[in-house]
Amino acid sequence: MRHQKLSYRMTPGDEVEDMYILLNEVKRQIPSVTAVSSGAIASDYQRLRVESVCSRLGLVSLAYLWKQDQSLLLQEMITNGINAITVKVAAMGLEPGKHLGKEIASLDPYLHKLKESYGINVCGEGGEYETLTLDCPLFVNARIVLDEFQVVLHSADSIAPVGVLHPLAFHLEYKAGSASLSGSRETENSIQEKTGLVFEVQGECPQNSEAMCLPVAEVTDSVEVTDNRLNISRTKKDNTFSICCWLQETQKTSAGLLDDLGVVLKQIESKLVRYGFDWGHVLYIHLYISDMNEFAVANETYVKFITHEKCPCGVPSRSTIELPLLEVGLGKAYIEVLVANDQSKRVLHVQSISCWAPSCIGPYSQATLHKEVLQMAGQLGLDPPTMTLCNGDPTVELEQALQNSEAVAKCFNCSISASAIYFVVYCSTYVASSERLKIQEKLDAFLKQMRVWHFEERSMSKVLDPIFLFVLASNLPKSALVEIKPILYVTDDSETVSELVQYLSCMKAPSHWGFQHADWHESCFQKCVVHEKICAVILSITCEIAARICSESLDASQSKDCQTSQADGGMGRLSRFCIYLLNKIIVENNFSWEDVTNLRLYFPPSLSMPMVTLSAIFSSAFDELAVMNPRMKIDGDSIFNLVPVLGAGRSATMDDIITCELFAQKS
Repeated sequence: MRHQKLSYRMTPGDEVEDMYILLNEVKRQIPSVTAVSSGAIASDYQRLRVESVCSRLGLVSLAYLWKQDQSLLLQEMITNGINAITVKVAAMGLEPGKHLGKEIASLDPYLHKLKESYGINVCGEGGEYETLTLDCPLFVNARIVLDEFQVVLHSADSIAPVGVLHPLAFHLEYKAGSASLSGSRETENSIQEKTGLVFEVQGECPQNSEAMCLPVAEVTDSVEVTDNRLNISRTKKDNTFSICCWLQETQKTSAGLLDDLGVVLKQIESKLVRYGFDWGHVLYIHLYISDMNEFAVANETYVKFITHEKCPCGVPSRSTIELPLLEVGLGKAYIEVLVANDQSKRVLHVQSISCWAPSCIGPYSQATLHKEVLQMAGQLGLDPPTMTLCNGDPTVELEQALQNSEAVAKCFNCSISASAIYFVVYCSTYVASSERLKIQEKLDAFLKQMRVWHFEERSMSKVLDPIFLFVLASNLPKSALVEIKPILYVTDDSETVSELVQYLSCMKAPSHWGFQHADWHESCFQKCVVHEKICAVILSITCEIAARICSESLDASQSKDCQTSQADGGMGRLSRFCIYLLNKIIVENNFSWEDVTNLRLYFPPSLSMPMVTLSAIFSSAFDELAVMNPRMKIDGDSIFNLVPVLGAGRSATMDDIITCELFAQKS
């Protein structure tokens, strides 16, 4: 029996299980083995099967040829002395009687001709041909010489006949300097040195692959949580929505990250089940923790809930940062998930280490595409083949993170320079204030340069004009200085980039709480509206804007509201202004609150206001808006997520009092 689908599940009798049995025996006999290298270039089918076996055995998958240019690879193989002959052909233009047994060096020009004519893979990645290596630099003593072979025709198809070369006789031809010194001590030592990393696995391998699968640890219910500690929010969009869960911390209920994260993940899981969903419906996860030094502990708990088995269509993408949770009265873990009511998502999850982009070893993916929106995992400035941070200042890390993001975007036939709706840039608090503006300047310069290249190479007439959100985090994974999270619009094949235009609405939003339109309001926000389908908004309330809002003259009907605002330090007034302006933007661009998939409100601990208090203030303002706007449904959970950060804003100064990040998408 063979598992034919792209993603692989353990299937008894499949050839993949043979590889599992063999590698398991390799691990048993040679415990020092920690990784497996494969030659996958573009075949997800092959790569995913190797990664599945590696994941089950706790091995690292290495795929350094992944996504490399096949023409360059073929030329590099020939240049480096790899002498390989074709032993199978199965493609249009390749004839068994004519092309079997030929060296790839001699076939190189013809293979490129077939690529131009029929689009074949010049390295045979699509099964166009198979090869046998007769000589290469690794063969230090001798080369293989075929003395006799037979051509067997498997299929006489008139378009793409299939033929196989069967070797019947061969001998070894010793290389110069090897045969003449075959008995010398120098040669013996040299051979031992060069073959010292070659081992032979001996004995019979156990045949039961199922029994050897690593067990998934169960999550215990060791921590009881009272309802008044739990806080859950949910946006109201039916088909794509976000759920958020955080814990209100007290000294009596204080627990470690392991317990707190287990609690919030279990609550999210319970919510999903209540709505008729599971982890397989989750597109994206934001994981906020109080201490990045406990990142390994967080992952240990995370993988007990989110597994490949629970997500057959692909595991969610993820971003993880450290935030000042304890400073605002929260527990040590905070989770936000983006959920879809279907499983039509397309997930890119490459666990192999390669030169392409950083690997995601574990149950989190590089990117998830759903309903034309590409949610990309947070990208660090990691050098893909070594998985280490680039040496240099924050701008060096940023540039590498952007290159990594572009590599991921290319897999979806788009570019961060042309298709980005907005970028979220997480800056570590370890980045000096003087360096933060350089990050913004580098980001602008990088994207501009990429656009110039796209215009010259691809003649793109239009690109999206993205907006930017900068967030100051306590710490980032691997103690990185910068992490970038792009959100992209991926068009249908029938739609061109030039069609991505912004539409203006004739609708006018009503005034609420006495706020009237003023020209200066435009300076408070950035927006990106795409094809009347998507609306993204970043709204900033700086100290200057807050002072202006609270100092505006109020009429007599608002005197009571003003007194109430003074009691909460003016935050009541600011919350109403934020919601008024967001509502105005939504309505005037032909969207509604039912289209909102996520709404995050960032605030710094310097506000000296507990998160539960701030949550109550914004909840009250939304309740008031619902009374004034009967079409708006506010019932049960809050529709916003409060996120405590050291700073945030539309610029790298990140000095806002309140920053709002809204994303809406029409069904």
